[in-house]
Amino acid sequence: MSHAPRPQLIDRPALLRQRARALRQGHADLFHQIAADEIADRLAEVNRTFTAPAVVTGFPDLWSARFPGATVVPDDEIVALRPGAHDLVIHALALHWAEDPVGQIVQAARALREDGLFIGVLFGGQTLSELRAALARAEAEVTGGLSPRVLPMGEIRDLGGLLARAGLALPVADLLSQRASYRDIFHLARDLRAMGEGNAMAARLRQPTRRAVLARAGALLAQDCPDRDDPSRISVGFDLVFLTGWAPSDSQPKPLRPGSAQARLADALNAARKQEE
Repeated sequence: MSHAPRPQLIDRPALLRQRARALRQGHADLFHQIAADEIADRLAEVNRTFTAPAVVTGFPDLWSARFPGATVVPDDEIVALRPGAHDLVIHALALHWAEDPVGQIVQAARALREDGLFIGVLFGGQTLSELRAALARAEAEVTGGLSPRVLPMGEIRDLGGLLARAGLALPVADLLSQRASYRDIFHLARDLRAMGEGNAMAARLRQPTRRAVLARAGALLAQDCPDRDDPSRISVGFDLVFLTGWAPSDSQPKPLRPGSAQARLADALNAARKQEE
């Protein structure tokens, strides 16, 4: 029995063109710098020196500068990392554009040595939820239809589950929320293109959006999302989700087997209650 191929979510050639344009314009690094700073802080809290790091990213030049000496490779479908060659793999602001994010993390995990560390960072959560809602409402009002305009974003609970599916131990997911202020919707759109984060979905509208749709969406953003410090501007949110997991090792702490505890929880609670009395 044959199965129809799964429809593609991402237009990869369009994404690569957008990234190349962003690098030429020199404005792609804003959130990459924030992400790199956060990752550096997390690594500073780990009591270990990493000697063979690697970075998977759509912007190799940006991350090579932040992690000199690291092996830096693009986020291709087949990630160009050797199995077991690295004690640290960073997947940097590219997983939200992956057709198969679990596959990307699996490949990163395979590149780790025993007890090596994986750190991923991607846009997720409520990123650009204000823009998504305004565009959907405006397009429905003006044209009576809808088209994909903002990339679907994973929620932190679902994204954290990818780590265990990829075979990583001690999984942790956390989120950093950022607000950004723009003059209007056109300023926001220009900034997204400058970051290489424009619409590269395969099912996107392949003709220019009607000016009336953008005007209505801009009015809705101005009405519903004014900047707190300057109501003449709009404010939208970006959520950076950080995923952390370790390549399994016998030296890592492990949960006890069910039924192997030496004392009953009820006895411990009763003892604590008696002490309080």
